[in-house]
Amino acid sequence: MRHNKKRGMKLGTDAAHTKAMKKSLVKALLENDRIKTLDVRAKAIRPEVDKVITWAKKGDIHSRRLAIAKVGDKEVVREIFEKAAQGMWADRNGGYTRIMKLGRRKGDNAEVVIIELVTEPVQPKAKAATTVSKVEEPAPAAEPAAEAEPEEAPAEETAE
Repeated sequence: MRHNKKRGMKLGTDAAHTKAMKKSLVKALLENDRIKTLDVRAKAIRPEVDKVITWAKKGDIHSRRLAIAKVGDKEVVREIFEKAAQGMWADRNGGYTRIMKLGRRKGDNAEVVIIELVTEPVQPKAKAATTVSKVEEPAPAAEPAAEAEPEEAPAEETAE
């Protein structure tokens, strides 16, 4: 029985084939930095690639063993860990992959994409126009305002 075995997208195959296909796609992406595949497959491997790169940024032996188990090739994992040690993704806190749509395949109308590793440094978000466009001119010297104390009227003396 397969109680509690559903994990992610099945991609139209049984669990063992899905697992093998994902492992192969992750390995190919990390080897070549860019692959052409179907949209659903690219979206399925994106979290796994992000995990491997996060482990590479961490850099300890346990992370390396987890990455070897996920990718299945020690040489590819070594290259990724070296890239991470050189600071390729040092300023990036996720989002290590980019998916660009190419259009639909002629035979079965499946959405074809390119998934690639992002290598550019992160551009900080530009703050909303915080600079004042016009310089505030000092207010013209106004006459002193009347004070709050009203002038006292002379008291009327009543002579009775």
